[in-house]
Amino acid sequence: MDITELILDDHHEQRRLFAILEQIDRGDTGSLSAVWGRLAAFLEVHAAAEEAIFYPALLQVGIAARRRPGVEDETLDAIGDHNQIRDAVAEAARHVVGSDAWYAAVAGANLANGDHMAEEEREGLTDFRRLAGLRQRHDLAVAFAAYEARHVTGVDPVDKDPAAYVAEAESALRPGGDGSLGIGALRRGPEPS
Repeated sequence: MDITELILDDHHEQRRLFAILEQIDRGDTGSLSAVWGRLAAFLEVHAAAEEAIFYPALLQVGIAARRRPGVEDETLDAIGDHNQIRDAVAEAARHVVGSDAWYAAVAGANLANGDHMAEEEREGLTDFRRLAGLRQRHDLAVAFAAYEARHVTGVDPVDKDPAAYVAEAESALRPGGDGSLGIGALRRGPEPS
């Protein structure tokens, strides 16, 4: 198991669900709502899992390989993309399912997500396969799969400031931070409040 493969599998499922939406009769709002509800939740869970697990690890291996500017740029862009996808999903929620405005918002989400996936597949995933060993990719895959399983019904969408996200992720790697990225904690689930 490899986190890059799990992310690619999720991308395939996202593309499949968008294609299904395109094939449902416009008047079948019950089916449109059901499929869109599944896709909207999936998009957010996927983004949250990447933000919790994949991008901190990409920063870690990129910095270790002396490729900080490249992985920082990729991560900044990805977090910004996630925000655009969240915003498009939120826009769809403001409209009646099956209406022209709803379809336009769904198309906006599809476009933002498609652009993000293409760039991530071309850059972030490729870099990670080159920079991270099989054991690390496996361990991260386990954490990623568990995260998505724990949140299968969705998570609250929260836009993140890309620069603050990168700074926080990198602070765990600096002297004085624990350097672990908290992957073990992700396996256990959130700490009790």
